[in-house]
Amino acid sequence: MKIRTIILCSVAAMMTGCAGEFNRVIKSSDYDYRYEYAKQCFAEGKFGRAEILLQDLITLKKGTDEAEEALYMLAMSQYMNHDFESAAATFRKYFSSYPKGFYAEQAMFYVGQSLYESAPEPRLDQTPTIGAINAYQQFLDFYPNSQLRERAQDRLFELQDKLVMKELLSAQLYYNLGGYFGNINSNSESNYSSSIIVAQNALKTYPYSNHREEFSLLIMKSKFELAENSSADRKLERYQDAEDECYGFLNEYPESKDKALAEKYIEKCKKITKD
Repeated sequence: MKIRTIILCSVAAMMTGCAGEFNRVIKSSDYDYRYEYAKQCFAEGKFGRAEILLQDLITLKKGTDEAEEALYMLAMSQYMNHDFESAAATFRKYFSSYPKGFYAEQAMFYVGQSLYESAPEPRLDQTPTIGAINAYQQFLDFYPNSQLRERAQDRLFELQDKLVMKELLSAQLYYNLGGYFGNINSNSESNYSSSIIVAQNALKTYPYSNHREEFSLLIMKSKFELAENSSADRKLERYQDAEDECYGFLNEYPESKDKALAEKYIEKCKKITKD
């Protein structure tokens, strides 16, 4: 019990001593000393302390040889502290201030990386995702032969897939809402039409997406349901359109797990269009 108490007291004393030293550094008017301490904190992974010290030092060191390094360390400290929004802004500031600087390539890469880390799930607003895509693309344009190229490309594809998923979820939502209020009403038609438009636009925007079949399936299902929910004067036209869509789906995806559904729709469409 005494040994445990001694250990706890020793740890507390060390923590108090560290805090006291840090407070003395912050209050010091010796900017070189503060800078060296900030570098030490950065090297030891104490990024919170490094960030606090560097916030002031980037202004105080402006115009000196250490200014460039200080700005990059501040950006990286913010990134390591998961303050990704601030990190992206500081990495941008570094690149605009030192476009040919020692850390310019890494800074531009980490603009995209910071925005990537803050990109939300597909259901939410994807503005950060679009920003990250643009940043990675800019990085690849500036540094086509970078060792970070493959990593940036992988992130780029991952982010693009997130945008595709958002469109897929949106199209699926419209389809699910289509028949929610019953079979025949203007809301159903509007929702099925919206599902078709969203899916078709996604196929045009992302022609090489891994979700092509899912979008095509939604278009086929929505067109069939649109025909089912149409007024009498538009039924024939829409059943014909749905039938064509089903054949197109089968031609493009002959081994699809939804092949039977497409064939079922075709059979139903033919009964209507032949009468």
